[in-house]
Amino acid sequence: MTIAETVTGPAPQPYTYRRRPLIEPDWQRLPGWRHVTRQEWESAQWQRAHCVKNIRQLQQVLGDLIDESFYADLHRDQTGHATMPMLVTPQMLNTMDTSTTEAFYADPVRRYMLPVASDRRTDWPSHPCATRDSLHEADMWAVEGLTHRYPTKVLAELLSTCPQYCGHCTRMDLVGTSTPAVAKHRFTARPADRHEAMLEYLRRTPTVRDVVVSGGDVANLPWPRLEAFVDRLLDIDSIRDIRLATKALMALPQHWLQDEVRAGMERLAAKARRRGVALAVHTHVNTARSLTPLVARAARGLLEAGVRDVRNQGVLLHGVNDSPAALLDLSFALLDEAQIMPYYLYMCDMIPGSEHWRLPLWRAQELQHAIMGYLPGFATPRIVCDVPYVGKRWVHQPADYDRLRGISYWTKNYRTTLEADDPHALERRYEYYDPIHTLPPEGQEWWREQARRAVM
Repeated sequence: MTIAETVTGPAPQPYTYRRRPLIEPDWQRLPGWRHVTRQEWESAQWQRAHCVKNIRQLQQVLGDLIDESFYADLHRDQTGHATMPMLVTPQMLNTMDTSTTEAFYADPVRRYMLPVASDRRTDWPSHPCATRDSLHEADMWAVEGLTHRYPTKVLAELLSTCPQYCGHCTRMDLVGTSTPAVAKHRFTARPADRHEAMLEYLRRTPTVRDVVVSGGDVANLPWPRLEAFVDRLLDIDSIRDIRLATKALMALPQHWLQDEVRAGMERLAAKARRRGVALAVHTHVNTARSLTPLVARAARGLLEAGVRDVRNQGVLLHGVNDSPAALLDLSFALLDEAQIMPYYLYMCDMIPGSEHWRLPLWRAQELQHAIMGYLPGFATPRIVCDVPYVGKRWVHQPADYDRLRGISYWTKNYRTTLEADDPHALERRYEYYDPIHTLPPEGQEWWREQARRAVM
């Protein structure tokens, strides 16, 4: 008997693929939205007007579904630890599991959108090397709000607000209103002046071909102003790629389904095609729970409007998506049900108060290995570490890795604007740090000793 004759079906696998149709949870199950109509729910204006901004509003929506103990836990976090203000769209809140208080605590969307004090670590709530602007984006501003970190790419932060605020936000230094724990920085120039300065810099810097238009979230910029900025970007000969960054594609799909926005995207996409420029939209989905039929409609609408691609840049977070099954479920839901390309999964950046979310490099490497081979190669998300002063690096690229102390060492092949005159920039090794609680006992003791010496 040949091997072929003995095979009766597919071999058992660690992960079994099956299509899962997207579901729009019934918002009327929540006491505060019991009488909300579909027309209201699908209105961007209604969604914005009914965002949850404080504990009182959350209680009004959830009623007695969630125990009072949760709200006390949330209050402790809001008054003592939170780096971001509370702002959750109805669309996002509706995807959280509210069946029991225990399920709500465990829900992956809740864990990063409504962090509570009991989520956070008490031993090492922040890494000793954590900083507010962990990627030093503001240090690399060519003009206010325009980060020129890579040789051919820039980040244009048009505004400092979002329709929703994520607890793990890498720009917690600038984005959103101040919290008791963090006094936010502010842009000093008027928006119109900043935007004009960005465009002028790009006109006189032809080595830049790629612009990420972000913030904040571009969905919070009035559409005529966003369209005018992108339209003027398209007039710059050297610009070949434009990416609009918006978590609101998932958190507020109603915005991207508005007639004004759809028509404007068609105009921009048509001009981009005439010029041979790739216009894409990047969103931020961390878990398959967040994908609903409305999100799929919004993504499909952007593709029908003519954008080249809709891509996802998620963040790898403990308790949210840190298993092979969670990452593959997310990737297949994006690809099969919403026509969104799985693109990047970032390791959570080293901002204050983030240690309960962060994973060690070795775990990210394991997860990258575990998801290989299931998805098409072009749709397999690459897990990357955004190394300070270096930029995005695949998790398998460190030059060296001290697992005992949780320090990985990385090299680079270009100079940032901060190192223009540094002859050793391409020889130096740059450090990234694992969460201390994930280290072996000897490694944790080494860090405790460093902390003791720092206060002596």
